[in-house]
Amino acid sequence: MWDRLEQIEKHYQELERQIATPEVSTDPEKLQALAQEKAGIEDLVTKYRAYRATAKELEDTRAMLGGAMEEGMSAMVKQEIDKLEAKLESQLGELKTALTPKDASDDKDIIMEIRAGTGGDEAGLFAADLFRMYSRYAQDKGWVVDIIDSNESGIGGFKEIIFEVKGKGAFSRLKYEMGVHRVQRVPVTESSGRIHTSTATVAVLPEADEVEINVNPEDLRIDIFHSGGAGGQNVNKVATAVRITHLPTGLVSVCQDERSQLRNRKKAMAVLRARLLDIERSKQEEDISQQRRSQVGSGKRAEKIRTYNFPQDRISDHRLGQTFRNLPRILDGDLDKLIETLATSEQAKQLEEQLA
Repeated sequence: MWDRLEQIEKHYQELERQIATPEVSTDPEKLQALAQEKAGIEDLVTKYRAYRATAKELEDTRAMLGGAMEEGMSAMVKQEIDKLEAKLESQLGELKTALTPKDASDDKDIIMEIRAGTGGDEAGLFAADLFRMYSRYAQDKGWVVDIIDSNESGIGGFKEIIFEVKGKGAFSRLKYEMGVHRVQRVPVTESSGRIHTSTATVAVLPEADEVEINVNPEDLRIDIFHSGGAGGQNVNKVATAVRITHLPTGLVSVCQDERSQLRNRKKAMAVLRARLLDIERSKQEEDISQQRRSQVGSGKRAEKIRTYNFPQDRISDHRLGQTFRNLPRILDGDLDKLIETLATSEQAKQLEEQLA
């Protein structure tokens, strides 16, 4: 890592030298290109220089203990060493984070899709539990959750629910939730007390801007129909629900949660763009398979990522090989520890790849 940082600092110094030359300073196009390249690594170089300065200060302070000094002064020096060691450790963490490639979608709002898998009604109830967990987590973060479409089961669960999560950093935190979630518990419908295993699938899609995904209107079939869900007389009697079919791919997006046909259409298009962007991202990741391997798991929806075991009060994340206790608290939205562990693991793997 240190050799890599030395190379980056030397390159930064070379860019500074080039920018100062008359031939570059009088060429606006070249000057802008070099200035942008310099700005791209400036934060990393600043952090590296700060780390080296702290390391030098710590070395000098430790050297003071080798000389003769009063007991009170020695205690003060030891306290200063403790402070500098903590500062150095913090700066090292910042350096590693700065070296890790940032996902361009990390700050985006997201669309989440939760679908009941195997397990019948119990799978639908588990899907509802997951929706509640993510809603509570979003609430704690100050994010806004907005339901786009849902298909309820008969006993309070969801066969499927699609919703937006709007807030800075939503994708950066919730992208680790993509995959198959498995639950092991005694269903409320089970009279004999047997433990059942059910699943639900979670998809996490960063919302796509129109610039990113340009959809040709001629490729769309748009159907307007009466909403079949809850929402009052207006929702059911007035045709406001929207179904958009993307003809080239066969993707279908539905929104019937709003009373306004215009708002339903806007939300359905947002879902469609997010799904098309997800297809494009998947293609890119297939082309760069090594990048896919550097992530925590493959992130594919077919992959079982986590097991929620109620009898043993534990959650096992299969990507990490770790177990987390206090299952009710986590299902109530306390996801930070779990997500932080996943993020740290991914950063470590990406850093290792970057340095290789």
